[in-house]
Order: sequence, then C-alpha cells, then structure tokens
Amino acid sequence: MRYRHVCLEALACTLPPEVVSSASIEERLAAVYERLQLPAGRLELMTGIRERRFWPRGVLPGQISAQTANAVIEKAGIDRSQIGALIHGSVCRDQLEPATAAAVHHATGLPADSLVCDLSNACLGLLNGVLAVANMIELGQIRAGLVVGTEMGRDLVEGTIDSLLATHDLTRQQVKLAFASLTIGSGSAAILLCDRRLSRTGRRLVGGVLRADTSAHQLCAGGIDNGTAGDSRPRMQTDSEALLHAGVRLAGETWTAFLDTLGWGLDSISKVVTHQVGKVHRKMLLERLGLNPLLDFPTVEFLGNTGAVALPMTAALGEAAGHVQPGDRVAWLGIGSGLSSVMLGTEW
Repeated sequence: MRYRHVCLEALACTLPPEVVSSASIEERLAAVYERLQLPAGRLELMTGIRERRFWPRGVLPGQISAQTANAVIEKAGIDRSQIGALIHGSVCRDQLEPATAAAVHHATGLPADSLVCDLSNACLGLLNGVLAVANMIELGQIRAGLVVGTEMGRDLVEGTIDSLLATHDLTRQQVKLAFASLTIGSGSAAILLCDRRLSRTGRRLVGGVLRADTSAHQLCAGGIDNGTAGDSRPRMQTDSEALLHAGVRLAGETWTAFLDTLGWGLDSISKVVTHQVGKVHRKMLLERLGLNPLLDFPTVEFLGNTGAVALPMTAALGEAAGHVQPGDRVAWLGIGSGLSSVMLGTEW
C-alpha cells in the first residue's frame, strides 16, 4: 500500500494515574513463589518491566478515549466538521453493543455523517484503523479521520493473580502460561490523519504492508470464561516462548515486504517505533531486522504491554520527548497475536 495524499497529522496519549510495580505484584504472589520456589524479581528480570499503570476502578474505556480524542483534535487544529471517520481500535470496550466508538463520537461532537465503528484485532486494532482511515482519505471519501483506543489492564492482572493464588495444585507450567498476563498495563492513544491539502504539518503516511500467520492463532488467547475463572474478569494463556519466535519470524517477513514496497533501505530509516512487549522481544526483533537499538524509543519498562495502544502511545511519547525530529523517516513496526503484523512508513 502506497499513499500520496495522507498525512499523519497528530498523535496524543493519556497515561493512567496509578503506578503498580512488578515487585508489588510479586509480593501479592508470595505464597505461589514460595510454594514453587520461584526467585523474587523474576517478573522484572525476564521482561524488563519495572512497572505498569492502571486506571481508577469504574472508569470505562470510552470515557478515557473521549479525552484522548478531544486532545488530538485540539492538537491538530482541524475543524471537527472535517472528520469523516471515528474508529475505536482497542481490545477493551465499554460493552459488546453498541460500539464504544458511539460514546466517543457523542462526547467529541463529530459530524453525524462520520463513519463510527469499533475495530478489534488484538494489539493491532489501532494500526488496522489507521489503514482503514488512510484508504478512505486516499480514495477521496473523507478529508480526515480519527483512530483512538484505551486499554485497561487491571482486571486481567488482578484476575490472574487471584486465579494463581486460588489454584492450590498449581504447577510451574501453569504459571508460565499466565506469566504474560502479569505484564499488561493500561493507556490510551489517538491518531488523527488527514488529506495533505488539509495538513499543517506535512507529515506523510508514505505507505504500509501487512502479513498474517494464522497457524499461530492459539499461542495467545484470552477472554471471559465464567465457568473457569468464576468471575467476569478476563483471563489469558500465552505460550510466550513460541509466540516470541513466531512473531519475530513473521515480523522479518513483513519487514522485507515493507522495505520493498516503500523502496526504503536500512540506511534511510531514521527512527522506529515498536510494539512494547518486553526486553527479550525488543532485542530479538531489532536484531532480526538489522536495526540499531538506538533508533527505537522503548516505553515497556514503565508502561508494560498496553496492547493495541502500545505502539501509538509510544510514538506520541517519543514525539513529545524529541526522539523524532522533522525530516525523520519513521517506521512503525506492529505485531499482534493471531498472528498479524502491520508496518507503516512515515516521513516526519
């Protein structure tokens, strides 16, 4: 996919107020660690995640998404009447029906003739939303569109802790399958795209590619199962090692197609933004793609894995920190369970 008329006009993010350290999670799991003789500090040592953040209890994803959406609109300075699409792309939603995007649309005062929908694809929902909006802009169907999402990790992390504590015949293998659930954090991100003739920044979305390896769709799976978990909080099981290798392999294949499609070489890429999973994933991914780690802007150490908002939230924080400069070519390297990969190229 190549774009001639699409600009990535503005990014915004909202960080939750409550900080939860990996050490505090392990303190809650002290009985499990003692029984299975697991070393303290294992969670941070293996993942590099020092802490993650949670929203206050009772807050809905759509409430936070509306705040982030309003922030990105104000930042872009685009009249709301020009925004012809609103896509809510996070895993977390207010309810099954109606779309969370409906509440966000109402709270942001966008036009009645806007496309309003949720789009879910594990950790790639927002990037898939970017492609959908970019295609509409390129076709001349809309002048601008907004993609937003909010992930809420508290219930998954706390539900996993409670399940581990309640399983008295727990094995090391069961802990291993639940381990990735303890890395989850929370956050919110929004991306506003527009036609280049409407743009004030001229930051182009040059193009992108996508690839899928659905033979790996069972390596990470989660949801709400009242019969097993005993409550309405989600649970997830992840074969972290197999998922790591399958994901990096798929990313390598996507990267080759990405460079070919955009006509970019390694030496022409100024910065990269990666999906935030953990330190081992980041190291293996960058090595596989032949990229210098200094090109990346990691946030996983203090935000954890924030699902579909991880990459765009990191991009927004990287921009605010001055990591990305005018004139940079920036590659967004997305990967999500399923498995799917989306890579986007931008010129800042």
